[in-house]
Amino acid sequence: MKSKNKNQTPSFYDLWVVSQAAGNLTSQACTISARHLQDGVTRSIFNREVAYYARSIVNDVEQGKKTVAEGLIEIKKEQRSLLDQSIAIGRNGIGAVAGALQIATGAGICYASVGTLCLIAGVPLMAHGANNLYEGGRNLVTGRSDTVGPVRTVYQAAASAFGHGEREANMAYGAVDIGLSIYSTVRHIYKPDAWRLFRYLDSDRIRAYKTMTPTSLAAEAATDAITLRQLHEESKK
Repeated sequence: MKSKNKNQTPSFYDLWVVSQAAGNLTSQACTISARHLQDGVTRSIFNREVAYYARSIVNDVEQGKKTVAEGLIEIKKEQRSLLDQSIAIGRNGIGAVAGALQIATGAGICYASVGTLCLIAGVPLMAHGANNLYEGGRNLVTGRSDTVGPVRTVYQAAASAFGHGEREANMAYGAVDIGLSIYSTVRHIYKPDAWRLFRYLDSDRIRAYKTMTPTSLAAEAATDAITLRQLHEESKK
């Protein structure tokens, strides 16, 4: 809200502080747009829009339409908004990547176990992966963060049938997702160099995470951390 204060003219230092904050906002916008906007024209328009907005706050302070405190609060609020949007986009991107990895891992479990673990772990992992890929991808396209995929819908329908709400359904979905993720990471698999004759010996088996690349492990850990945070948020509702 704008509040005129013609009796108080901002000092040179006051204007410098607000201008510095406005510059930081513009710089943050450039960093975020470089990370998320691939098209150069779109990125330029976004950066210019934020720069104009930051400059308008400085002008309002300079003309006495806003106090220094009001100007700094508005700039800080815009910085927080941009950061939250960037985190949301990153979270959805990680969810989509992790979903693709879950699909591949589930298919690998079905293949490696010759179908014996397919219904127990392989199919559920692929189903959760497809759902996470759908939710994350659609959220990225639409700019939203509340897409509900078909698998989550099944959880919600099951929870409703037992007299529970979406909160309990989302917590159950998250718990199963983490459980499947942990299983796929620590399950025993054959060593890449294991001899076919000795593939029935435990000595030729290692934990799956030991064969994963640092990037895959990081994606898995980031996804689990996001899921845990969502579970914590759901538990507080």
